Amino acid sequence: MTVTRFAPSPTGFLHIGNLRTALFNYLIARKAGGQFILRLDDTDRARSKEEYVDGVKADLDWLGLHWDRVERQSERLDRYAEMAGKLRDAGRFYECFETPTELDLKRKKQLNMGRPPVYDRAALALDNDTRAKLREAGREGYWRFRLDWDRIEWEDGILGPVSIDAASVSDPVLIRADGQVLYTFASSVDDMDMGITHVVRGNDHVTNTATQIQIIRAMGGEPPAFAHHSLLTGPQGEALSKRLGTLSLRDLRAEGVERMALLSLMARLGSSHPVVLAADLDEIAAGFDLAQFGAAPTKFDPEDLWPLTRAHVQALPYDEMKDRLAELGVPDDLAPAFWEVVRENVTRREDVAEWWALCRDGAEPTIAPEDADFVAEALTLLPPPPYGPSTWAHWTTAVKAATGRKGRALFMPLRKALTGQEHGPDMAALMPLLQKVRTRA
Repeated sequence: MTVTRFAPSPTGFLHIGNLRTALFNYLIARKAGGQFILRLDDTDRARSKEEYVDGVKADLDWLGLHWDRVERQSERLDRYAEMAGKLRDAGRFYECFETPTELDLKRKKQLNMGRPPVYDRAALALDNDTRAKLREAGREGYWRFRLDWDRIEWEDGILGPVSIDAASVSDPVLIRADGQVLYTFASSVDDMDMGITHVVRGNDHVTNTATQIQIIRAMGGEPPAFAHHSLLTGPQGEALSKRLGTLSLRDLRAEGVERMALLSLMARLGSSHPVVLAADLDEIAAGFDLAQFGAAPTKFDPEDLWPLTRAHVQALPYDEMKDRLAELGVPDDLAPAFWEVVRENVTRREDVAEWWALCRDGAEPTIAPEDADFVAEALTLLPPPPYGPSTWAHWTTAVKAATGRKGRALFMPLRKALTGQEHGPDMAALMPLLQKVRTRA
């Protein structure tokens, strides 16, 4: 069975970059009829918070990316300790004592000598007495995984063949001095134990993948199939990282972005397929092909979400808007007609509130000075509400006869006088919805 996972750290709210990873893994599982696991990487007790756990679940639920089960790394600490012991016994874990300052000096020295800044494995030469003295001196030991210095190769689902010389990579720190199990180790144990078959994540994890492949094999497991998608940039190619706080999924939702707009864009952005608005997740899954994505950085412009949101909202049937219209106080007998009239003039669902306020309370007239006398005369010819389907035609005909105006010079000032706007629904259809008309001396 195909098994994928989305493994966020609950240290903040999900942003647009997280969505791309979650969606790709979800679609692979859905298309294959497999399982999609939500795995909370919450071993960082100081930064992990339940409000962020709840936020992750709320965002995925809103998007329709429903998980088959939830796993929490904080509940698997005994398992990590067990596997750490086995790796120690196998000679693949070793204890180190260098301080960050000492490590930084080593890196600078290697760079000055033209060498790659790879950890020199000095800790392997420490005997038990030396380690004991270091602890007595207040040094705290942390644990590294000893890599086999071979080439690590895999067929990446997006990047194609990847080959990394393990000798060019530092032995990764897997357990900190305070005992915290780090991502690279916990994720390797989990992927093996949970039978993860496919992992899609950002290409900033390529080196992590190389080390995790060795870790999983050292534990007796078989690594999943890996794929690394490109990272998102801003519309001009600028780094997106500083803007991610303003691109959280919950903020986009609050602004009125539709979930199908988000999903449709993220499922195609960076691929050779054009972005099209999908009707549902089944349609997205059917057209999803990981092989169509490239490795180059992918430009993301939040403005691209609005045409898709507008198209989705304007296509909504009345039944999906009925409750919102009722909340606004639109009478049941007017609501279906109201939605049909205004739907082509909204981008967000909440835009209907402005149109109902106009219909209910009237709009502040917008009158150009040169049209003031014309509008004043025209309003004397307008009967009071209620209006019918023929009111606009009868009124404009009477105004034309009285003033001699025609065409745009006739219709535009009258539209602006009744709605305060130059654009909007067909006036003949809008007039029967107007409960009040404001006039200005």
